[in-house]
Amino acid sequence: MIFVASLLTILPYMTRRLYLLLLLLPLFATFYCKKSDSRRTATPPGSTNIKDSVLVAGLNFPWEIVWGPDNFIWMTERGGKISRVNPSTGEVIPLITVSEVVSMGEGGMLGMALHPDFTTTPDLYVAYEYNNGSNYREKVVRFTYNGTTLINPVVIIDNIHGANIHNGCRLLIVADKLFISTGDASAQDSAQSTTSVNGKILRLNLDGTIPADNPIPGSPVWSYGHRNAQGLVFANGILYSSEHGPDTDDEINIIEKGRNYGWPTVRGFCNESAEQSFCSANNVKEPINAWTPTIATSGMDYYDKDQIPQWKNSLLVATLKNQRLMQIKLNDAHTAVAGINEFFTNTYGRMRDVCISPEGKVYICTSNGGNDKVIVVRSNN
Repeated sequence: MIFVASLLTILPYMTRRLYLLLLLLPLFATFYCKKSDSRRTATPPGSTNIKDSVLVAGLNFPWEIVWGPDNFIWMTERGGKISRVNPSTGEVIPLITVSEVVSMGEGGMLGMALHPDFTTTPDLYVAYEYNNGSNYREKVVRFTYNGTTLINPVVIIDNIHGANIHNGCRLLIVADKLFISTGDASAQDSAQSTTSVNGKILRLNLDGTIPADNPIPGSPVWSYGHRNAQGLVFANGILYSSEHGPDTDDEINIIEKGRNYGWPTVRGFCNESAEQSFCSANNVKEPINAWTPTIATSGMDYYDKDQIPQWKNSLLVATLKNQRLMQIKLNDAHTAVAGINEFFTNTYGRMRDVCISPEGKVYICTSNGGNDKVIVVRSNN
């Protein structure tokens, strides 16, 4: 250090600045890349022969798109509207606008799931923010579809804290159980508190009661330590989630019963000394992939169709940053990442959700506001 100080006194001003920059570059690199991990590196799975086109435009912040048993796309928009979209013509058929919805920041009408036996039990579940007096809250409500509109609202769970950021909230039905992702609503410590329903993956019976085999008796909490999970899909007997990180470490997780996913102490992998201690003591499960810089992972689906063979056995993840669709090819066991590719970078704007038709077409909704779109992607063969 004496040598450095002596050298700095004799170098010209501009040279000293350059020398200091070179001296500090390794420190900057260490800070920026401190969350890197070899598990983030994957070989791209190869070229894909696809074509894309706009199915419908003029939407306003669509948030969830689900392929329905009627072969229509069911869609929520953050302002409170629920619609059906004809995938052949692009016609948007409004079902209801829920007047109670309050769209503030990232909040509003969010996740949706249809009953697995929708033909005989035409129930639809939606999550949204609203004002409960002076409190901004989130709840999940079940509606019944009568062939024209949605009727008979029944509250499934209420009093989830809402905020203008980090609300979750993706819904998924697996067999006879409803999974709900909730954000930390800008209160980070809630994610580690198992008495709070924020920062969690929740699991309920379809009538809102708590399953007897949940990990905490009498609690809807299935997993905890989540920051803001906005993607859920069940495939291969595995529940996958996508989650927004802070300035580092967006994640793809495999969700397991009762596991801790680390937030706010752990970001991404357990690869720092403080994180490693916390992970060992708190049953933390690491992600199967993490991105630094972040890509703002949002909705996702699992592709197992033949129409686009290069995408088979892949998670397709909509992202907001760099406005792209990520293909995450899984290994044969479906538990690790075998390859990563990206599509439509900066073509359509921010991407919020993905759904897949039975024949293998992929639909993506954007999240730009004012003139949002649903994009259809198909094989070009």
